[in-house]
Amino acid sequence: MKKLFIVATFLLISNSLWASFIYVPMDDDNQKNHLKAYGIVYFGLEAGLKSKWLLNYDGGAFLIENNKAIENECKIRGVSYQIISDAKAQLILQEIASPSSNQDAVILEKAPKIAVYSPKDKMPWDDAVTMVLTYAEIPFDVIYDKEVLEDKLLIYEWLHLHHEDFTGQYGKFYGSFRTAPWYIEGKKNAERLAQELGFNKVSEEKLAVAKKIRDYVVGGGFMFAMCSATDSFDIALSAEGVDIAEAMFDGDASTLNYQSKINYNKTFAFKDFQLERSPIKYEFSSIDMTRKRRIPKTSDYFSLIEFSAKWDPVPTMLTQNHTTLVKGFMGQTTSFDRNTVKSNVLVLGENKTNREARYIHGTKGKGMFTFYGGHDPEDYTHRVGDPKTELDLHPTSPGYRLILNNVLFPAAKKKKQKT
Repeated sequence: MKKLFIVATFLLISNSLWASFIYVPMDDDNQKNHLKAYGIVYFGLEAGLKSKWLLNYDGGAFLIENNKAIENECKIRGVSYQIISDAKAQLILQEIASPSSNQDAVILEKAPKIAVYSPKDKMPWDDAVTMVLTYAEIPFDVIYDKEVLEDKLLIYEWLHLHHEDFTGQYGKFYGSFRTAPWYIEGKKNAERLAQELGFNKVSEEKLAVAKKIRDYVVGGGFMFAMCSATDSFDIALSAEGVDIAEAMFDGDASTLNYQSKINYNKTFAFKDFQLERSPIKYEFSSIDMTRKRRIPKTSDYFSLIEFSAKWDPVPTMLTQNHTTLVKGFMGQTTSFDRNTVKSNVLVLGENKTNREARYIHGTKGKGMFTFYGGHDPEDYTHRVGDPKTELDLHPTSPGYRLILNNVLFPAAKKKKQKT
């Protein structure tokens, strides 16, 4: 019996000595597919494997409990990795833990359940988030107005808003595309859906959806939005009880002097904006910088702001990248005028020369939101009908990495933010 105990103890000690981890570097030199690396981490979390996100270490590297299935997936998906010993892992963690380093190791606990708010007839390449989730092989469900109004959001930890117009003005495409078959058909479909859900107007139905999403975030959900879903969401909330849509959108006149009735206290991120009244202008408000920009494409970049990893882990997670300088890209809402961003909202990425915020984050109740300006990080001026972006050509895209940071950070073990 004593002999068996000694053998068992020896085996246990030997296993500990030879325990190993899969190390996934995320710097520029050592990772050949940054985007699929996030899918590897998600795959491991789904399998119940322990993982750590090494903030500001090798571009935001990952440390995953070793498992043959993870190794195989790294090989299949073309993700660079190393097998390192427990001793090597401990040395890395000790280096990160040093008070002199702006680094931290965040435990990732579980794979977040993901929903994408999008019309069911949209193709994956119509939206950068659905495209990169598909490329990274991260599973998600597509939901839309009916599911949101039926409180189906409650089963998800993370929600992305497709390039939606929550104001009921059909994307402000009226000026250029009002005779296009796709515009006419889309307007009919939206009106039909609103009636089926018990609303007289599309604007009323979209407001109800926006309020449900607001409640989801206040209750503890994580919400991410890009392009027009950012400002149109806040505009819809601020205009509750006020008709800001002209007759060609909803069949009746807008409220007289509606600008004075906008309530900025109801918004998530924006304040003091002026709405664009003209129905033929492809713009919602003064929040967007698209028409104010004077930046040539060759010098259109924005910089990521550095945060304290040990004190502010959430913004640090959201800005993990292998470069601090990210290529700019256009959209209906390209970027945000700093004068319209509320003081309690963190700017994560900015172009200082133009005083514009590109990437912002905030809290609302128990939940959090992130707004990212622009349409497609690897298609500078994406227009209606343009071909889809082939992410196989951009596996190390810094702009797309920011999206995937948002997908993964709800998996992190919660720490109290110090500032």
